[in-house]
Amino acid sequence: MSKKLVLEESAGFNQKVIEYVHRASATGLYEIRGMGAKRQLPSFDDLVFLAGSASRYPLEGYREKCTTTTVLGTRFAKKPIELAIPITVAGMSFGALSGRVKEALGRAATEMGTSTTTGDGGMTPEERQSSKTLVYQCLPSRYGFNPDDLRKADAIELVIGQGAKPGGGGMLLGQKVTKRVAGMRTLPVGVDQRSACRHPDWTGPDDLAIKVAELREITDWEKPIYIKVGATRTFNDVKLAVHAGADVIVVDGMQGGTAATQTVFIEHIGIPTLAALRQAVDALEDMNMRGKVQLIVSGGIRTGADVAKALAMGADAVAIGQGVLLSLGCNSSSYVQNGQHIDATADYNALGTAPGFCHHCQTGKCPVGVTTQDEILEQRLEPLVGAKRLKNYLKTLNMELTTVARACGKSNVHHLEKEDLVALTLEAAAMAKIPLAGTNWIPGVSPF
Repeated sequence: MSKKLVLEESAGFNQKVIEYVHRASATGLYEIRGMGAKRQLPSFDDLVFLAGSASRYPLEGYREKCTTTTVLGTRFAKKPIELAIPITVAGMSFGALSGRVKEALGRAATEMGTSTTTGDGGMTPEERQSSKTLVYQCLPSRYGFNPDDLRKADAIELVIGQGAKPGGGGMLLGQKVTKRVAGMRTLPVGVDQRSACRHPDWTGPDDLAIKVAELREITDWEKPIYIKVGATRTFNDVKLAVHAGADVIVVDGMQGGTAATQTVFIEHIGIPTLAALRQAVDALEDMNMRGKVQLIVSGGIRTGADVAKALAMGADAVAIGQGVLLSLGCNSSSYVQNGQHIDATADYNALGTAPGFCHHCQTGKCPVGVTTQDEILEQRLEPLVGAKRLKNYLKTLNMELTTVARACGKSNVHHLEKEDLVALTLEAAAMAKIPLAGTNWIPGVSPF
């Protein structure tokens, strides 16, 4: 009799870990990739709403309105931003994305009455012309930083960290550093670019306050000042940002995406958005600044339900990056040119991947023309087509958001509250400080 072969995988050294060790041993290099964390993390999926019933009446969707108007920057700015919806487009750079994509983002956001954000590397004419409301990012690299562009913006976002790589700077590999990108960033063409991990203008919170005051002076106190932090020591970071004079705090959880960084950053640094949001709200409440300083959360926001849960936990708005790219066609099996769907499977295969599994943004060889600077590949994204798709996506998110709010009896999405939520897992209940479903128990807070 032949002996039966038994294959037993090690939990600690599974196939994924073995492949990592073999690759590291063969190359002496760490992996660089795009997109966000792939590991399963506690998320908004672990929360559910308690809708209206006998004890609380829902609103009739066809007869009773639900307001979504969102105002950001009311603390000090002379001209706060008013948005039609609490869903914004997160900062993604020209360099990571093509100019055609930046135009598509601006067109869609303008039609939906919301804002876009520049990202690293400066402001392009395409996004300024197409975006009614544009947030200008000021990053540690200073790439493309221009005081004149700063004044053209509607708000300023001072970026201290990103959720996918807190404590690390951005990366743009040489294949995406074209003549135009290099010119905007004052870099040599075709050479890898690694941004600084911290701003050169300050070494502590007092210096940060001076920098915020400087930005206010240069814009005559008109523009709201955002401060963005990657989710790590969120409670203290939010307090320091408020102390520095921020109008708006942006907290980016570890599910946030990136065009390129080390995998070790993406998977092993930072905390989940769920935990970071709760800490940020706790910090604002501890300082009695809730409602005075607005809070935007990002990192893994995908659906209208995610938006509703973020608002219920205390956010004033959300910012979306990866979902926006997917809306434009990222990881789609085809792209649209001249009204025709053209199969892109062969291009994915050439990258060693497949539609639905691609995280190769750093290569500049995006099969659907989203994360590329290649003159041929970028033509695969038609701005009007991309804008229409993104508008539809944002519209869907907003409809889902108002549907949830009405079900909970709210005539304004900003009236959603933690009392409307329960948690399905112990981890989510502890991180969000929300009761486990069917109980009044919050792990670590209340007795069982």
